[in-house]
Amino acid sequence: MILRDAGYGATRFDQFRQSLGIAPNILTRRLAALTEAGLLEKSRYSERPPRDEYVLTPKGRDFLPVLAAIGAWGREHFGEGGTSRFVDAETGAPVEPVVVDRATGRPLGEIRIRLVMPDER
Repeated sequence: MILRDAGYGATRFDQFRQSLGIAPNILTRRLAALTEAGLLEKSRYSERPPRDEYVLTPKGRDFLPVLAAIGAWGREHFGEGGTSRFVDAETGAPVEPVVVDRATGRPLGEIRIRLVMPDER
């Protein structure tokens, strides 16, 4: 949820805390873990008092489409009532995330795939 909020433009601790409604100690641990994993980058915006903001790294931005696809799957199969949804910021048209094969543009759900282990060819 922190990455979702960061994707929507949240950068400051208080913004995350207000949106997520979680205890400060838990949020601190989660922000540290996401920073350590390279998904967020911590940057000081105030020296007195010391205050940091958290910005998505390229690795974090690459995760946003995955998060959108998981959210769409959840809404499709478990969403009841007023669930959030994606819309195009310019047109307001609904956005339906789908994961596709970059080479062919085909949705992965339509491709018969198999897993190949690193030692296989």
